[in-house]
Amino acid sequence: SPSSRRRSSGTTTGLFSTTEEAATTSNNESYVAPLIEIERRRNLAIISHPDSGKTTMTEKLLLYGGALQQAGAVRMKGEQRATQSDFMEMEKDRGISISATVMSFDYNKLHVNILDTPGHQDFSEDTYRALAAADNAVMLLDAAKGLEPQTRKLFEVCRMRSLPLFTFVNKMDRPAMSPYEIMDQIEQEFGLETYPILWPIGDGDRFKGVLDRVDNVVHLFDRGDRKSKAEVEQVPMSDLDTLQERIDDEELFEQLLEDQEMLEELISPLDMERVLAGEQSPLFFGSAMTNFGVQLFLDKFCDMGTKPGGRMASLREEVKGKKAKEAAAKSDDDEADELITPDHGEFSGFVFKTQANLDPKHRDRLAYVRIVSGSFQKGMKVGHSRSKPGKKYNLAQAQTLFGSDRESVEVAYPGDVIGINNPGNFAIGDTLFTGNAKIAFPGIPSFSPEMFAYIRNPNPSSYKSFTKGIDQLLAEGAVQSLRQRNDDGGGPLILAAVGQLQFEVVQARLKSEYNVDSDLEPIGYTLARWADGGWDAVDKADADGKL
Repeated sequence: SPSSRRRSSGTTTGLFSTTEEAATTSNNESYVAPLIEIERRRNLAIISHPDSGKTTMTEKLLLYGGALQQAGAVRMKGEQRATQSDFMEMEKDRGISISATVMSFDYNKLHVNILDTPGHQDFSEDTYRALAAADNAVMLLDAAKGLEPQTRKLFEVCRMRSLPLFTFVNKMDRPAMSPYEIMDQIEQEFGLETYPILWPIGDGDRFKGVLDRVDNVVHLFDRGDRKSKAEVEQVPMSDLDTLQERIDDEELFEQLLEDQEMLEELISPLDMERVLAGEQSPLFFGSAMTNFGVQLFLDKFCDMGTKPGGRMASLREEVKGKKAKEAAAKSDDDEADELITPDHGEFSGFVFKTQANLDPKHRDRLAYVRIVSGSFQKGMKVGHSRSKPGKKYNLAQAQTLFGSDRESVEVAYPGDVIGINNPGNFAIGDTLFTGNAKIAFPGIPSFSPEMFAYIRNPNPSSYKSFTKGIDQLLAEGAVQSLRQRNDDGGGPLILAAVGQLQFEVVQARLKSEYNVDSDLEPIGYTLARWADGGWDAVDKADADGKL
């Protein structure tokens, strides 16, 4: 557990220690990941515009994956259970996702990792980081609204990373757009061809179920308890008499027959090579709230989703002694020109998220590491892309993650996300690795802020708690920090954010997690830019009238 302490050589902080030694840790140990473990990994990031039902979808995937006995509610009433992925107080109060969360479970001999991401544009940077750790993504659409602004932005990120993209049209239990209209929207705006896998039969109160076009079977759903699995009746399309009787709506029955024929004639066949290249999107219709089509989507994703892939990185022999400084200077310009595959002989992974206070009792910090190659083994020693050559960090313990819940893990494999104790050494974008060669995956860029505000501590007696809280929240990437010119640290801190909600989250978390108040004073800037030439270049440009 996080509170247990183990002795290890070197400087020890909780479950984490560092030692300086020759980079020969893995000479006598093999960190190669077993092929069977690589093959059975699947991970999936869920993206959408706010209020498309993303967190509800996550909960229902966990329900059908066997990880939950009862699905939670995004907005709780009475005795409803809270969602597993939204665990911050502000997330529970507002019914929105503020931070990306990771949940893992075993399903049909596969190990599935789900990354639930914030939908609100103010937190899109956290979503971007989660997508850096994903091998597949599902784009969730509201059936009544189709494509929305944030969906468009996140789609571009998926396209940039060539992620296989699945599309799930949610909320079919409410009045919806025509499925053909949604397909046209996706194709016209994204240039992305869709292939319907699950086709809806009706919508709103008349939503009866879906046609599985792969198996040619109709799944008719019984509206039952929203927190439990839906009752499903399967009828083959070939059994038209039974189907007509069970649908019990002549108009919907005729529409189903017409749709089936039209789709077979007009839609290009499913091409898995194009799917895996992000050029064709398998399309699903359903309702996460009423459990319609969720298990079918999970089954199809497990069959069609890609296993963990390789990542480009710079791979350089570690140099020590006099040449180390020269090599360090050059390493900043190293290109990611080497493909690190999951079966690479050494362990490697990158930090895509840090989080403080997952366990309020211990006020600990975790770094979320996406494993790219090799096996994580408890107690292993790893190099760090920003540390000097030869310095090793002992990963005395790691946890698998399930929202805010954690469980100690002995081994983990490519595609997995593990949480490691972070006393402040690890930052977003860092690479951890074993072996004599330094591996460095490309960093994860920060978004350019558009809102700025001074933040002050109104109570001098809480200076230490205030400073600790600000430092830890900045390390998470919750906001960025700036200082005025010539401010050596004594002046007021400037927070920089993509959107107003980020400021509100910082203030709320300072109060709930560190018990300190804060005053925020907005500043009228809307843009931040780096000046490559430094202040001298800025002054010269100003004197020349160029600013």
